[in-house]
Amino acid sequence: MEIVGIICEYNPFHNGHLYHINKIKEMFSDPLIILVMSSHYTQRGDLSILNKWDKTEIALNNGVDLVIELPFEFSTQGSDIFAKGAIEILKTLNTEYLVFGSESNDIVKLNNLASIQNTVEYNYEVSKLMKHGISYPKAASRALNHLHGEEVDTPNDILGLCYIREIKKQNAKITPLTIKRTNDFNSKKLDGNIISANLIRKNLDRIDVSRYVPKNALKNYYNINIFNYLKYKILSSNDLSIYLDVDEGIENKIINEINKSNTLDELISNLKSKRYTYNKLSRMLIHILTGYTKEENKKRKNIRYLRVLGFNKKGRSYLHSIKKEVTLPIYTNFNKELELELKVTKIYSLLVNDESLIKKEIKNIIIKK
Repeated sequence: MEIVGIICEYNPFHNGHLYHINKIKEMFSDPLIILVMSSHYTQRGDLSILNKWDKTEIALNNGVDLVIELPFEFSTQGSDIFAKGAIEILKTLNTEYLVFGSESNDIVKLNNLASIQNTVEYNYEVSKLMKHGISYPKAASRALNHLHGEEVDTPNDILGLCYIREIKKQNAKITPLTIKRTNDFNSKKLDGNIISANLIRKNLDRIDVSRYVPKNALKNYYNINIFNYLKYKILSSNDLSIYLDVDEGIENKIINEINKSNTLDELISNLKSKRYTYNKLSRMLIHILTGYTKEENKKRKNIRYLRVLGFNKKGRSYLHSIKKEVTLPIYTNFNKELELELKVTKIYSLLVNDESLIKKEIKNIIIKK
């Protein structure tokens, strides 16, 4: 049995994700698939249009064996920290392979570039570029071009580089493998039967999603508008600079722009600059909305537990077989370590108008198949 990892958000699960899972089953004779999944808040600074229990059920219905939650403090940060947390979880669970989507589908190139990223020269080059007001993703790409003559500027390859770099940093015995991404994340075309989750979210009110989503993955998607809640939080806060990612005086610009903006997109557009990308600002605003501070984040630099969201018989059996080897506590019941997840779920439940989610969080509901 091969232990294979997937890192994903499933916001929402679509035909491309099913293709990913099916390709893994073609690549391996008897894979046990572990999914490390963002729950209610995502790496791009979005709120998930499906709650984490629905996403877990969908994943299990479509071939995943074990679902582990990527904690809020990792799922809502930049790609480096997002990858760090996910790889720590997969390493702890003795994962042998990580399979991710890639625009280039060139694992040799990505391995080579990840090695360069773990050098002093690379870090110096990135730091120098960022001091000139260049965003981290662009600085990283330009530094690679300067040192190796190649740029990486597509989303899956950028994230894949972070995964490989973390595998190397953590000395994890995980072999990274790629699957060719079948569509462009930034594409606005609705043709074919595979489009990005981003495009699905943007067109929910005007397309029949059943063309792009497996039948057993169709759910009632939440229509989420956080702007008024966010505006209240900004206007009622004495000091925005205490929240994670609110740096370099941008809190003053946020206060100046909030009353000039009528939507979240408008606010982000008014705040956007070379240094602050759309996604970075989205994550920053999520941290303001949820009250997640820099001080709290200092205590949460590493994965401290494994939180099981769901499993099938195969996944449950595997978890039981390695329980004595696992160095982190495995939570199948609510624990005080999960207080942050409870807090952010309470806020999420308010935004999606679904109080039942709070009870599920407290009971630590596990989806079983």
